[in-house]
Amino acid sequence: MVSTEISAKIAQYLLECEAVKLNVENPFTWTSGMRSPVYCDNRVTLSFPIIRKYITESLSAVIRTEYPEAQAIVGVATAGIPQGALIADELNLPFAYVRSEAKKHGLKNAIEGRLESGAKVVVVEDLISTGKSSLKAVEDLRESGIEVIGLVSIFNYGFEATKNKFAEAHCPYVSLCDFNTLANEAVKINYISGEAQAKISAWSLDAEAWSNQWQ
Repeated sequence: MVSTEISAKIAQYLLECEAVKLNVENPFTWTSGMRSPVYCDNRVTLSFPIIRKYITESLSAVIRTEYPEAQAIVGVATAGIPQGALIADELNLPFAYVRSEAKKHGLKNAIEGRLESGAKVVVVEDLISTGKSSLKAVEDLRESGIEVIGLVSIFNYGFEATKNKFAEAHCPYVSLCDFNTLANEAVKINYISGEAQAKISAWSLDAEAWSNQWQ
């Protein structure tokens, strides 16, 4: 598990480098069309060496503790690729990545890299929202004869429906920071007010209903 101190530090870093932005007055529009008071792009952290190193070391420590039998690291395209490669280097393990869909040409691979059949791997994501892309990668790996023993991510929104999907897929996961921790830290550093936190918390409980208010 991740300590509260590490989770809080990750939240502070994500807000500091603006990898995560919060706005309840003018919500962001996701690709799906859903309106949300939070926008997350953890690729931004790669541009900040201190933050990048802290995230890599923290995720590597999680893997050493929770998944010591890991034989390889697999990133999920696209944002999980650089982070996964950094972790694989830190742990001195082989690295591969999973495409969102198989290539249309050449060998038509969905998985890039060399993984031994039956290899025990940990999947790396930057963000878990609905879990759709993460679990598709897990499914692709399993169909290829790879044993997925777990998944790690920098951040997750903590949706109950997503937790249920991972449980149904028998895929344990660990995130360095979740939405509630980030919201709490945002109040502490005066990034948002307590009133804004309450509105954001309502979104985290029922994102679809919250979004529909803006239609």
